[in-house]
Amino acid sequence: MKVVILDNVHPIFEKTFLSWGWEVVSGQKWSIKNYRKKINNVNGIVIRSSVLLNQQNLSFAKNLKFIARPGSGLENIDLEYCKKQNIEVFRSPEGNRDALAEHVMGMVLMLNNHLFRANTQVKESIWNREGNRGYELMGKTFALIGFGFMGEALAKRLSGFGVNVIAYDKYRKNFSSSYVKEVSLEELFESADYVSLHTPLTNETIGLVDKKFISSFKKQFVLINSARGKSVVLNDLVDALLIGKISGACLDVLELESNSFENVNLSLNKSFEILKKMDNVILSPHIAGWTHEAKFKMADFLVKKIKDKFQL
Repeated sequence: MKVVILDNVHPIFEKTFLSWGWEVVSGQKWSIKNYRKKINNVNGIVIRSSVLLNQQNLSFAKNLKFIARPGSGLENIDLEYCKKQNIEVFRSPEGNRDALAEHVMGMVLMLNNHLFRANTQVKESIWNREGNRGYELMGKTFALIGFGFMGEALAKRLSGFGVNVIAYDKYRKNFSSSYVKEVSLEELFESADYVSLHTPLTNETIGLVDKKFISSFKKQFVLINSARGKSVVLNDLVDALLIGKISGACLDVLELESNSFENVNLSLNKSFEILKKMDNVILSPHIAGWTHEAKFKMADFLVKKIKDKFQL
């Protein structure tokens, strides 16, 4: 078995594949033209987000048996083509669900308690207690849109804060438990105080949170997005923040990100210029699920899935 690693991933991949007697090739510096030439005889490909495996590129891999993608998102892989060609696609959302859930909790607590502002003020010798009086999570309704590995991990943590956790998932049903209640989208619009997105990037979810979607909520709410930046229309979000329809936002991802998530074009964007000056907005550079532990666990889960598939 010959495997090419096309992205920066945990060394456990190469170490384990070699222990199985497989050939491992590093293609991280290959151009598209190069990897199209060189993947003809490979049996496995390991990628993250920076490599696009559409039908055109995959058609050069005549002997491909599997693709392994650490994490959850598969938008850079043509899944229909893989299905037709019997190419197994592995992912590992189990590996970074804990890191993502902890990150979201940190952002929400930071927002509710004005921790960024308070920290900055104290370091500037400003002691402002009343101006930094915060809000509790206890008794609030926290709504999840999408209830896969990430949503479920967050729901479990929220349950310890005395929060009423509700969730809507278009493709998953009958998942109510002791820590989450399944609801319709209409029920979610009616009662949410916080809304957290946990949806993959698809044609359905691009631009999901737009002016119409935001106006459907009956109450003012906080928006949290740790899923995909292109699911939230930035201009509409900023407008809603300015008029108070959305009371705050925790954003680990932005509409302006590149497809690889490694860079973002923030210059000359009027909405971002407004967003970055808001006290009620917490931002991070797509690092929810990006811990040292998660990097290992995502790789470890994938290696075990590949081992089981090929009965090694």
